[in-house]
Amino acid sequence: MRYGKVVIKPLVYLVTSVNHPQLDADNQVLISALEERGMEPRVVVWNDPSVDWEAANLVIVRSVDDYAQHRDEFLEWAHSVRRLLNHPDILTWNTDKHYLQELADRGLQTIPTTWLEPAQNLNKHQIHSRFPALGDFVVKPAVSSGGRDAGRYTANLASSRQEAIMHAVELLAEGRTVMVQRYLEEIDTHGELSLIYVNGLISHVVEKRPMLHSSITGPDAISQPVEEVTVVREATAEEWHWGEEIRSVLHGYVKERMGRDELFLFNRIDLVRKNGGGYYVMEVSMVDASLYLSSSETALSNFADAISQRAFW
Repeated sequence: MRYGKVVIKPLVYLVTSVNHPQLDADNQVLISALEERGMEPRVVVWNDPSVDWEAANLVIVRSVDDYAQHRDEFLEWAHSVRRLLNHPDILTWNTDKHYLQELADRGLQTIPTTWLEPAQNLNKHQIHSRFPALGDFVVKPAVSSGGRDAGRYTANLASSRQEAIMHAVELLAEGRTVMVQRYLEEIDTHGELSLIYVNGLISHVVEKRPMLHSSITGPDAISQPVEEVTVVREATAEEWHWGEEIRSVLHGYVKERMGRDELFLFNRIDLVRKNGGGYYVMEVSMVDASLYLSSSETALSNFADAISQRAFW
């Protein structure tokens, strides 16, 4: 921004949590990239009462990995902030995975899910009866971040099934909705794909290996995700078409819900290929999604450019 001969750099807040006061490792590279584009980035913690939120030209949600533990407070903060990206209404919708039901209703191929609600007051036998009879399955809360509190279990092993029951019981006792999903063998075969968009355009694709091993040796195992191995690359024509199909549904739904068209600064769509062709949508992440900026110069450049476009509008 230029006034006469004085150049005023847009002040961009990069929002993090107390767990990562200097941003997490994947986002730290963003600071210098924004500086190179004529902005003044500043790292701030979302629930720090000393932050002057009105001073920022743009507020970007990044390493807020604690939002699931403080969802009500986080959303109250989000709705109080001017020029927050992604928009607070998007954060409200996307922080609860019930959104997958809404996307499935609109024709997207999501992973079949059994929803266990606290209001149902299910006993252990009723929970047990809602688990798959065969194969592996996943138990996780509808409000969570980074795979926390998710566990993979084996249906035909009594000890693992019992652990899954206790896992669900504990989550329900905390007032949290529980999702039960059959573990897809396609994940072991094909891995996962993340299609990453910035300002509505596909930026890059990330290939990921499975994150959860079966938990059959104790409850502590459910909180120990396997380290993922990733490849960052451009989208194939097939992936681009998949992404456009999903993006069209997503934007149409959000436009109807919010009463206006909303351009997402960032959006990550997690997919797994179906053996017979096509895909399942695993998640759509528009809150604290890792964009793998430290893994690819292209990813970093695309995201920094997207922020620059919004900051100088």
